[in-house]
Amino acid sequence: MKTIAFIPVRGGSKSIPLKNIKLFCGKPLVCWNIEALENCPMVDEVIVATDSDEIWNTVEKQNYKKTILYRRSAENACDTASTESVMLEYINYAQLPNDDIFMLVQATSPLTESVHFTEALQLYSKHEYDSIITCVRNYRFFWNEDGTSMNYDYCNRPRRQNFNGMLMENGAFYINTVGNVKESGNRLSGKIGIYEMPEYTATEIDEPDDWIILENLMRKHVLSHNPQNKVKLFISDIDGTLTDGGMFYSENGDELKKFNTRDGMGFALLHKAGIKTAIITSEDRTLNYRRAKKLNVDYIYQGKRDGGKVAVAKEICKDLGISLDEVSYIGDDINCLDLLSVVGCAACPADAHEKIKSLPNMKVMTHKGGEGCVREFIDKILLFPK
Repeated sequence: MKTIAFIPVRGGSKSIPLKNIKLFCGKPLVCWNIEALENCPMVDEVIVATDSDEIWNTVEKQNYKKTILYRRSAENACDTASTESVMLEYINYAQLPNDDIFMLVQATSPLTESVHFTEALQLYSKHEYDSIITCVRNYRFFWNEDGTSMNYDYCNRPRRQNFNGMLMENGAFYINTVGNVKESGNRLSGKIGIYEMPEYTATEIDEPDDWIILENLMRKHVLSHNPQNKVKLFISDIDGTLTDGGMFYSENGDELKKFNTRDGMGFALLHKAGIKTAIITSEDRTLNYRRAKKLNVDYIYQGKRDGGKVAVAKEICKDLGISLDEVSYIGDDINCLDLLSVVGCAACPADAHEKIKSLPNMKVMTHKGGEGCVREFIDKILLFPK
């Protein structure tokens, strides 16, 4: 008996074109669920059923271990086709045994994590239910159209802590057996069990506003868990970050800068931890290049202004096969703002520009630029979090 996760993704989304591969927190939307399933020990295969060449190519180049692409028929990829129709199409195509577990997973719920799949499958393995649905607990008060309250007594309005709320289907995933799906023609059948998920997973991505809301929830509830475990690339600015922003000139006109040796040791620790390093700066100086070589930095880019830092960071990510959410960056001034706004883990020196300090989720160091702030970021945030 196998457990098969099935992700149907069409290319014909109207509200958000090609939304299933649109970058969500720096990664194609569908990849969030695929990777959560790849990391779930109870899932044997992940089937991505699509009619789109763009989606096919995007998933294929990720080289996932458990994931198999399936070309769904045009008939079951139109606006009027049901999800059940493509489920049954694949089940019949693959001739799956009736006792295989078949889990429908919705790519529009990217906040679903491996632990959620594991816990729900463990619940199902107890054989107390024929199928499982995911829900969240909603603490809103609902009313009927005839002016009567649905789920509370308005004369005795309960406090939230004393109110059980109502369970709401969140559409994240559904668990059943192949045999049940074939017999009922539905993702759910028989005695239905409920796997309750966190309240922040209530929203599915249907409209552009949902995208904005869920990206913020993703950063708050998922990506903030263990930033040191997901950082694959560390980027630093130079002036005002690795230095104090000051410049010295000799009588011969030579430009000099002061660097902190503790920051240098931080780069050595990153290399030892297997984290790639980069320096991206707006200035173009031979001195910067020499310092980068001394630090054994993997990538050095100079003279990057007006969005150039983000473009270069994306190039490096493409080269490493990672997303911007797996990048940490420390910078100090408004020319760093664009890149600080899109990476997964952002920091700035204690004396950074106020606009930089006020960015959401910004980690403000206690040390100033050139006084060990980069080492502080590496020690406290990446390598030795408290």
